[in-house]
Amino acid sequence: MAIDTSKLIRTSMGFRKEVIPVLTETYASPLIERIKENQYRLEAGRLTICLAEEFGFCYGVDRAVILAYETRKMFPDKRIFLTSEIIHNPQVNLKLKEKGIFFLTDTEWKNQGYDAVKPDDAVIIPAFGTTTKDLIKLQEKGCALVDTTCGSVMNVWKRVESYARDGFTAIIHGKYDHEETRATSSRATMSPGGKFLVVLNKKEATLVCDFILGRIPPQKFLDFFSPHAMSAGFHPERDLEKIGCANQTTMLSSESMEIADMIQRAMKERYGEEEQTKHFRHFDTICSATQDRQDAIIKLVKQGIDLALVIGGYNSSNTGHLVEIASEFCPSYHINDPSEILSADQIRHQPAFKKKTAVTSPWLPEGPVNIGVTAGASTPNRVMEEVIRRLLDVTGNSFAP
Repeated sequence: MAIDTSKLIRTSMGFRKEVIPVLTETYASPLIERIKENQYRLEAGRLTICLAEEFGFCYGVDRAVILAYETRKMFPDKRIFLTSEIIHNPQVNLKLKEKGIFFLTDTEWKNQGYDAVKPDDAVIIPAFGTTTKDLIKLQEKGCALVDTTCGSVMNVWKRVESYARDGFTAIIHGKYDHEETRATSSRATMSPGGKFLVVLNKKEATLVCDFILGRIPPQKFLDFFSPHAMSAGFHPERDLEKIGCANQTTMLSSESMEIADMIQRAMKERYGEEEQTKHFRHFDTICSATQDRQDAIIKLVKQGIDLALVIGGYNSSNTGHLVEIASEFCPSYHINDPSEILSADQIRHQPAFKKKTAVTSPWLPEGPVNIGVTAGASTPNRVMEEVIRRLLDVTGNSFAP
C-alpha cells in the first residue's frame, strides 16, 4: 500500500476561532509581552531578567497544537490517539491528555501499539512526523488521520527523497532514535535502493570521512555505527560513493554545516574537484526558527549576562542545543519548569551534553545579577512567566506593577 496524502487532514478543520482563545488563555503570558515591550528587560530588585529576542513556540509547534485542539472539536465522540508526544513539552502534552487524547506511547497502550486503533478512531501525527511504515499501517486502519508534521520537517523529507531517487545515500545529522530522524530516514528508503546513515556529531562524521579516504576498513566502520543508524544492508564501499547531506531540523546549525563541509572536503580529496558534484550534494535544511533561537541566545550571552536559564522539556533537542550554546559563555541551567528552582541556593537542571538531571548549589550569585532567559521552540510563554515568578519568589524580589 502506498501513502495516500490526499486522505491526511493537514489544514484547519474550521474551529480555529473557537480554539485560539482557549490556547491564548492556557499558554500566553501578559508578563512576557510586557518584558518584550520593555526592550526584553525586567528590573526586579537585585535581579535583571534579560530575555532572548527569539524564544518559545515556533510556527510549526503553534500549528500542531492548534490542529490537536481542533481535532478534539471535530471529533467529539471519537477516541483520539497521538502516535507520540505532540511536541517535547510536558505541560502541553498533559493538557492534551486532560482533553481525553490518548498517547500510544503511554503504558496503557504501549503493548497494544497500533492494534489499539480502530476504524472509528482518530489519530494525530505529531509535529515530528512519523515513519512511512507507521503511516501506511494507520492508513490501513481506515481511521481519521490528522497530520501536524512541521513544514520544515517535510522540506527535509523532500530533500532526502530526491537524494534516494538519484542514487545518493542520505547522511542525516541527527539522533537516530529521535522521532523526527526516524521519520526522515524512512523517507530515504521509499525509493528502490534508497540508503541512509545517521551521524550524531563531528566525531562520527570524522569516521565517515576516514572511510571515504581509505583510512579505515569497512568492518571497523560497521562496528562503530549502531544498526539503527543505517539502512538495512548498508555497504559502506558501495553506499558512500554518492552522498547527500541533510539534518534533523533541531540540531545545532553550526555543527550541521561543519559536518557537511567535512564530508564535502573528503569527497573532493577522493574524487577531485571536477568530479565532486557527481558524488556530493548538500542543501541547508536547518529550520529557520531553530536558527533564529540559536542566533538569539548567542546575541544574549555576548551581552554579558551572569547566567542563563533555558526552559523546556528535557527531551527537547532544540532546547538542549540552546543550553549547549549558552554554556560556552556562562553558567547555564536547562530546567523543565518552575519547580526545578528549589531555592535561591539550589536548582535542579539537566547540564549541557548530559541526559540526567543534577542539583547545583549554590547557583545564583550574591548581589546584583543579570539573568538571561530563553526557551525552546516547544515551550509556552506561560511556563516562562511561571519560571520568572518562581525566581522572584525564592529571592524575595519584586517588580513595579
